[in-house]
Amino acid sequence: MKPKPKSKSEKSRLQLLHQYYNYTGFYKFVWQAVRKALPYIILAIIAIYLINYYFNINAGLTRLTEILPVSGVLSFFFVSETLLGLVPPEIFIAWAGKMYSPWFFLSLLAVLSYFGGLLSYWMGRMVTRIPSVHNYLEVKMSKQLKNSKKWGGFLIVVGALLPLPFSISCIAAGIIKFPFKNVVLYGSLRLLRFAIYGLIIFNAL
Repeated sequence: MKPKPKSKSEKSRLQLLHQYYNYTGFYKFVWQAVRKALPYIILAIIAIYLINYYFNINAGLTRLTEILPVSGVLSFFFVSETLLGLVPPEIFIAWAGKMYSPWFFLSLLAVLSYFGGLLSYWMGRMVTRIPSVHNYLEVKMSKQLKNSKKWGGFLIVVGALLPLPFSISCIAAGIIKFPFKNVVLYGSLRLLRFAIYGLIIFNAL
């Protein structure tokens, strides 16, 4: 006699989560998005490698934090965190660690990064007002946008906690019109990331 299959109540949360993502097409959606973005990612990595080969980017950015006044460093950081966030925040966290009040300046960086992400969200919303972009999203990308809205929270959490540009995640959330109040909530995890990085980097300095 064959054993009875396990009921849903007996399955772990991870199994149920996996079933949900598989059923809703989350894995397929992510794979398609990565596949489309892969050529651009490879080109960007090659470009950064070549630039860094002839010009030490990290050394240049570190030197910039030494030359600029405090207000200049904070302003530069805010602009970077708002516009794609391609400059590694670790450089600025290391700069904060050398200041007379490291945790105060780290807190400023965390708040600026957080609000930079929120501003990026509205930039994404503004992009959708461009007629050609709006038509493309509503006609050709309607199915993908519908799926994206289901996982908008996941997108923000990944951008807030992992070493990925938080700004890009927020711009994407704005494009798919993910609820702003949820962006505010999930995006607050960005503050946690800075606290963790601060503990690591300050102890290493």
